[in-house]
Amino acid sequence: MTDTDNTQPAKFKAPSHLAYQVRDREGGDSFWTLIGSAWAHKDGKGLNVQLHAMPFDGRITLRVIAEKKA
Repeated sequence: MTDTDNTQPAKFKAPSHLAYQVRDREGGDSFWTLIGSAWAHKDGKGLNVQLHAMPFDGRITLRVIAEKKA
């Protein structure tokens, strides 16, 4: 057994996704709160997710980080 922890993303690599808690509101709109980030595995078959908050209701949505338009 090793003490290597593969659950944390590499410190030098930027996340590929952002994690949001999504709560539905009346009128059909949803309220999105940024709660963490995710890093894609090198083989492209999974993600490591690091959350800064845990939602008790609603859902977690992962979205690819898009480049901001100038």
